[in-house]
Amino acid sequence: MKTLIIRADADKDMGTGHLLRCLALGQAWKDAGGEILFLTRCTHENLLRRIGGERFRVFPLTESAPSFDAREEESLLGRHPGSWFVLDGYHFDSSFQRRLKTMGARLLVIDDMADLPFYHADLVLNQNIHAADLSYPCGPETRFLRGPRYALLRREFLGWKGWKREIPERARRILVTLGGSDPHNATLKVIRALKGIDLPGLEVSVVVGATNPNREEIGKEMAPLAPAFRLLNAVEDMGRWMAWADMAISAGGSTVWEMAFMGLPNLVLVLAENQFPIAERMGQEGISLPLGWADPLSSDEVEAAARRLALSPGKRREMAERGRGLVDGLGAGRVAAELEQ
Repeated sequence: MKTLIIRADADKDMGTGHLLRCLALGQAWKDAGGEILFLTRCTHENLLRRIGGERFRVFPLTESAPSFDAREEESLLGRHPGSWFVLDGYHFDSSFQRRLKTMGARLLVIDDMADLPFYHADLVLNQNIHAADLSYPCGPETRFLRGPRYALLRREFLGWKGWKREIPERARRILVTLGGSDPHNATLKVIRALKGIDLPGLEVSVVVGATNPNREEIGKEMAPLAPAFRLLNAVEDMGRWMAWADMAISAGGSTVWEMAFMGLPNLVLVLAENQFPIAERMGQEGISLPLGWADPLSSDEVEAAARRLALSPGKRREMAERGRGLVDGLGAGRVAAELEQ
């Protein structure tokens, strides 16, 4: 297999989802015998270390596109002619894509929104459940990979394939995971909601992402609640924590595909515009319970929804079965195979 060049960034504003799903694609490509060059403007050392730990060749960048002139990309393409180039991020606009194509790249664009004037891509990947509803302006040569069949799950989840979840009568282990950054601190609202739930033996594990700017405030809120409430920083074994939990409260980003694969019943909060159609469709399919936008929700509303799900074993069983029927964990390998072909 040839070299795959990946370009994705992570910071407190855009979060870590783009970078982490590209990490999954990189793992699949490398497992199939290819080489990975990873260009990133990432503001968190732990994430850079994690990428480097995969034995990818990592090129840290100081500026984010399109504010720089793509010289690094051009240099890499010159040394690896005919390589596939992967772009994942809303800041990679039509002109940036066109620039890469003029350099001779074969271009894969990972995109959830279909909101650019034009996509100069050989291949467009949208792993979301509503992907078939979107129309991408592009040339006739562009091909598409659409839907959760192509969900990019990292290697840490694949060991759980075939594992069977037990559904207790009353959920007592709740996982809270609201994205890599959560700049508006919806995590704090959820913690305050769960403090009020009267469930015997309740345990709450709260994941704080690598670029979350509110970790100190969250830590102070949780300190008096230990040991029933625990804080998990920049988790790298999310599959294990999803297996531990009986249910989850999550943002509506890429985590929904991980929870579906793990058969983890969940409530979804919308933290960004691109998450709304995902949450809505997952609710229609009976895989998630969407609560809508996080900002206008009160802690009391979150508490009531969490209590209902915790006390509804039949609903949780149905959600688990439907989730595992939707995502089989092989998406990254399928995308890598498409690129190789």
